[in-house]
Amino acid sequence: MTNLPPNAQNPENATNDVVIPELLKKLRQKQGTWVEWGMAIASLQKAGYNPQEIFEETGFEPIQQNQVIVGSQVYNSLEKGGASEAARSHFTTRGSDVLYELRLLTQEERAAAAELTFVHKLDVDEAREVAKAIKDFSRLRNLPTGFSAHPGDAVAYQAWKLARQYTDLQERSRLIAKGLKFAHTPTARKQIEQLLIDFTVVSQRPAPILPFYRFESEDEVPRIVPVVGELPLTPQDLQGVPFVETIQPFAMVKFAGEQAWVPLPGWQVLLNAEDPVAILCNSDRLPNQTNTISTPVLVVVDRADRQWHDSSYFVVDQGGELEFQWFETDPEIPLLGRIAVIVRPKKIFDEEISKDAWQIDE
Repeated sequence: MTNLPPNAQNPENATNDVVIPELLKKLRQKQGTWVEWGMAIASLQKAGYNPQEIFEETGFEPIQQNQVIVGSQVYNSLEKGGASEAARSHFTTRGSDVLYELRLLTQEERAAAAELTFVHKLDVDEAREVAKAIKDFSRLRNLPTGFSAHPGDAVAYQAWKLARQYTDLQERSRLIAKGLKFAHTPTARKQIEQLLIDFTVVSQRPAPILPFYRFESEDEVPRIVPVVGELPLTPQDLQGVPFVETIQPFAMVKFAGEQAWVPLPGWQVLLNAEDPVAILCNSDRLPNQTNTISTPVLVVVDRADRQWHDSSYFVVDQGGELEFQWFETDPEIPLLGRIAVIVRPKKIFDEEISKDAWQIDE
């Protein structure tokens, strides 16, 4: 059994000595619902236990912990968002993976999306598509002709939009069927049915490739970049980081107070950035990601570059939190900065082995 850290230093939990063992027992024996498991794991993490220690004590793997914690947070927002009793009852005993996919939606959007997944009995992949469709639909300046703000129409609109881009009749038919399945209003249904007789193909400019870099060598001249923090963050957090003036020839920086910094290689894309700041997050917070495995990334944003262009991704204020997005057309919402580069950590297959030069040489 792993020796867990003492919790006396957490004044918010005066009853930790009593509560923590009960939480661990609940998780070990799988007592209660998955929603309760998520809340219990969140309480343990708040009390100072890290995911690996919780795994060793309860058997919940870190990836499971994250899923049930986030899923339970989404579940707890369903009632406030107006979800039906039937939908809430359904998700009480199942669907943590489905609700996890709705995490980036607003409270009202979560409830509507959960209702939709419940009514149509959608799986996790379909729920991910629904969440993306609702999120993209919410960013449109005006409602498209024939489509309402209902989440069903949002999904139907995405299917209608994609169907118009295909010449392949099989794929086009699949998307039309999907649109008809989710269309909530008669006008939305009419728009989709029109595609059965109108075979005009509307080309769509694909989203640009995200500017990923990976550390490969140790001998590049670094650039010191201030770190805003880890998502979720507010626009005030982004603006609060001081402007950094680099002093040559040693790329020295001066600062005062508490501030985190990260050294990055002197890539040209960073040298060209006028006011770069770094944001920590997991890759699932980035747009247009198909990889289901979430990994830590460092997103460098140039706060001075706020001019829209269709080949870049930007950071915006979405309901009081920072979010990364690509816009096909000039958006009405203010842009807070352009993503200059997204950095993945260097691949190390075995950190312990890498410390021994003789093992690496062999």
